[in-house]
Amino acid sequence: MTGDFDGLVAAVTGGASGIGAAVVAELAAQGARVAVLDLQEPGAGSPHALAARADVGDDASVRAAIERVVAELGRLDVLVNNAGIGAQGTVEDNDDAEWGRVLDVNLLGMVRTSRAALPALRRSPAAAIVNTGSIAATAGLPQRALYSATKGAVLALTRAMAADHLSEGIRVNCVNPGTADTPWIGRLLDRADDPAAERVALEARQPHGRLVSPAEIASAIAYLASPRSGSTTGTSIAVDGGMQDLRLRPRT
Repeated sequence: MTGDFDGLVAAVTGGASGIGAAVVAELAAQGARVAVLDLQEPGAGSPHALAARADVGDDASVRAAIERVVAELGRLDVLVNNAGIGAQGTVEDNDDAEWGRVLDVNLLGMVRTSRAALPALRRSPAAAIVNTGSIAATAGLPQRALYSATKGAVLALTRAMAADHLSEGIRVNCVNPGTADTPWIGRLLDRADDPAAERVALEARQPHGRLVSPAEIASAIAYLASPRSGSTTGTSIAVDGGMQDLRLRPRT
């Protein structure tokens, strides 16, 4: 599929690490010029064309970053809304301030970035938005009430945006990863009483028996963003080892 994105410009929020960094690498490998929008600088060796500091929690910051991408790279064809933060606990474990903070980043962050990008995307012959959701949007997970609420909203927002912007030539889709082997999961494991046992438990709840790799998620995002998927919009792809839909017998 190398060359699918030749001549196209993509912007990836949260592109400096984890899933976002894998997306940047995948899109660049397929020919895109990629802008990394993040609070952090991309790591050494990142194949990005531009690094623009962006705080998805601040509208002015997002607008300035998108404007810089268009000014310096000449266009914008693909937006990957990947930036997000985690949250743990039941519905009673987080106060209103924490609910507001996580919703502001995980949901409104996508709203702000998409809103800022739409004028440029409307001028693209191959416009696509891909949102990073989660298995938490479609399956009930323990101790993830707040996080699940934000990702459920992302899935609903994806479908609504797809309906709103199809006539403008902009496709909008979503990828729902299972538990991925990312720095955030690594930090959760480090705080566990028994990190090794906790990792085994996370791996075991996914039918294929391991954590999802960022590269696997990036491949799905690239597919949805590619001009080859021009008839695919308003949908979500689960990259979860079968966690959402498979009901396997316990291993013996």
